[in-house]
This record gives sequence, C-alpha cells and structure tokens, in this order.
Amino acid sequence: MNTHFRDTRKIDPSRGATLGDGSPNDADRVEIGPTQLAFREWEAAGLALPDLAEMRRYRWRRLTDHVVARDYGGLLLFDPLNIRYATDSTNMQLWNTHNPFRALLLCADGHMVLWDYKNAPFLSGFNPLVREVRSGADLFYFDRGDKVDVAADAFSHELRDLVAEHGGGNMRLAVDKIMLHGLRALEAAGFEIMEGEEVTEKARSVKGPDEIRAMRCAAHACEAAVAEMERFARSRVPVGGVSEDDIWAVLHAENIRRGGEWIETRLLASGPRTNPWFQECGPRIVQDNEIVAFDTDLVGAYGICVDISRTWWVGEAPPRPDMIDAMRHAHEHIMTNMEMLRPGVHMRELSENCHRLHDKYQAQKYGCMMHGVGLCDEWPLIAYPDRLVEGAFDYHLEPGMVLCVEALVGEVGGDFSIKLEDQVLITEDGHENLTASPFDPRLMGTA
Repeated sequence: MNTHFRDTRKIDPSRGATLGDGSPNDADRVEIGPTQLAFREWEAAGLALPDLAEMRRYRWRRLTDHVVARDYGGLLLFDPLNIRYATDSTNMQLWNTHNPFRALLLCADGHMVLWDYKNAPFLSGFNPLVREVRSGADLFYFDRGDKVDVAADAFSHELRDLVAEHGGGNMRLAVDKIMLHGLRALEAAGFEIMEGEEVTEKARSVKGPDEIRAMRCAAHACEAAVAEMERFARSRVPVGGVSEDDIWAVLHAENIRRGGEWIETRLLASGPRTNPWFQECGPRIVQDNEIVAFDTDLVGAYGICVDISRTWWVGEAPPRPDMIDAMRHAHEHIMTNMEMLRPGVHMRELSENCHRLHDKYQAQKYGCMMHGVGLCDEWPLIAYPDRLVEGAFDYHLEPGMVLCVEALVGEVGGDFSIKLEDQVLITEDGHENLTASPFDPRLMGTA
C-alpha cells in the first residue's frame, strides 16, 4: 500500500530483503521498529528475534477466538494499545490516548477494519490482517464540535453494515472505550454494548512464543538503557549539579536509541523525595551519598512494556544500616513471592500466601503485590491480603502470562524508600525471571 514513492535504501546492506524479525530491510519502511544498535546488542547477547508476522497472527487469532467464545458479533476498540495489539500499527500513540481518532473493528469472522487518520491510511499497510482502512471514527469535541452526534450516527451505521456482513448480524458488540456520543449512537443503531476491556485484557494476558521473544529483546534493551543511566548517575552525582531530570533523561534517550517508544511515568526520585513514593522526578540536585530509586514503566522495542524497579546508593560513604535492612527486606519480599508463581495457582492464593512486610512498612506498601504486563501494565492485579476484593480476580495462572513482582519499603515519616520490581514469565512448569539488572550490592550489604 502506497509504497511506490519510497526508494530501496537499506537499514543493513549485509542482510537480505528482510531483517531477522521478518520486517523489511528498508530504512524507509512505514512501520517503526528496533534500531541497528538494538539488533547488534541482541545478536551479541544470543537472543532469538520474534517472527513479527506470526506474532500478529497469534494476537489476531486470540482476539477472534475470545469474540467467538462470548458469542459477540464483533469487538470495537478505541484504546490505542488495544489497537496496537490487534494490528501492530501505531499512529501518534500518546496524542491518540486523549484524542481518540482511531478505531478498530474485529468481526466474529476475523475481518478487521481500521479507522485511522484520513491522511495516513498507509500506516497499517504492512499487516495484511487489516482488511480495510477507513476514516471517520474521531468522535471527540475538539475535532467535531457541535456536530459530533452527526459523525457518531454515520459511524454507527458503518458498524451496523459491517457486523451484518462479517458478524452474522449478531448485535452484541464488545467495546473497550468510547466517547459519549458514540455510545449513544451505537445503542440507537440497535447494538447491545458488552464489556470490551474484559475481552482484550484476557486475550492479552497470555503471550505467544514470538511475543515472549519480543519481550526478551525489549527487556535486554531496557536494561542496557538502565545501565547507561546508572553509569551517568554514578559518574556525575559526586561532581555535583546533576538533577533527577538529568538522570531520567538518559533512560528516555537510550530507550529511543534502541527503537523504544515512550515512558509512561516519571517515577525517579532521590534522597528524601523517595518517601513518600510516587513523587515524580524533578529539578532536585541529587546529593552525594544518598538513594536514587526509580520505576521504568518503559514502553520499549516492539511496543513491549518493561516495568522494572531498582534502588541505588550513589556515593563513596556506606549506606546506613537501616537502609541495608530495608533493601534486604524488599529483596526478600519479591523473591519469596516470586517462588509462588507457577501454572494452576489461583490468584487468590498468591494474595493469601504472600510474604508479609514488617508492620512498620505496611502503611506505605505498594498498591499491588503483582500485576500483569505486556504492551503496558495489564490484567491481572494481585492484591495484598488486606486489599483483596472477593471475586475480582477469580482465576488461575497460565503459561505465557507475565507478572511484575513489586516491593515498596519505607516507613511513614522516613527519609527514604526502597523500590524493587522484577518481570517474570509463567512457564509450563514454573516461572522464569526475565529481569537481569543487578541489585545494588552496597545496599544489599554484600560489597
């Protein structure tokens, strides 16, 4: 689609017509992807690349199977990450999150129609699973003004015709997120609106073989970026004049250098700003001999989220004994909880049998004990026992799920917190920790 204007310059002339992941060996290709730096690092690490075409087929089959299993005529998506999952295509992702101009309809027979920005219909042309590209799903006030209801009515009639042809006329339509006028128009057109997020979260929760390969690559790239950030912090903080923002900017830059996409939060803090946690990074100058803690929340290569946390001691003087005790306790917490992970374990069991933080850390413990991860933080959420909601997560772990195991250790009124998090794959007979970033030996008391 619309490829005639592009020349044949190559991203790597030493390879053939395609790269190792099956994408075109063309520096002018439409779809975004890893850089030469990332490919070199992955080759040096002996990592197997994903087959992107197979990864896309796996996701398409999973979504279609979930639609059919629920007896829905189709699944209508507005969330840009759900559209990414279904099509592996992107278009101004962050802008799209608050100006939803894209939509994707997956019908019960597998037919996919993407509504995209009218001037960019080519952005999904690399994926033959997207059978049609249209425009006109932009149902937000900034774009449509006082005639948004007219646009919503036209959009709903398109959907009705498509579901009649490709959904067997089944008017049970699952929708993830939709603007108010869009919802009203669909209901007026005769659709019974079902919960679309339940469909997509369940479908996305189990990763296929190529998604796991993509995640391994993304994790390696993230950890390379984290290592660069650590080197920068340790070399510059003692000299003085380095802010939290300076350190955080390194992670952004190194992520982009490897073909990563964005970072969802700004969770890096230093010294007393680590307590309470969730203060976002800012202009504070990091002092010699204090803690730096962060949570990556990084959307990296292939659009895969790598959500890991580390806490460093930066300086020549030794950390205080209470800091070492807190670090060891946080490490024990995630490692003990990780040992529970295996197929067939009920999610409630994880909550009920978890490692218990000391009483002095209970008030400020993290909002969840574990959570799923894929293209972002995903279903399920594993709560601490005192926050468990009966029936909210009444399911068992399955092979292919990936969970982030968390710990936040800090006392109310304290002058520091410890934040740790590893990303863990559920395997056929247990689990595999996908995270290789080391724990600071000085805070662990081993150096």
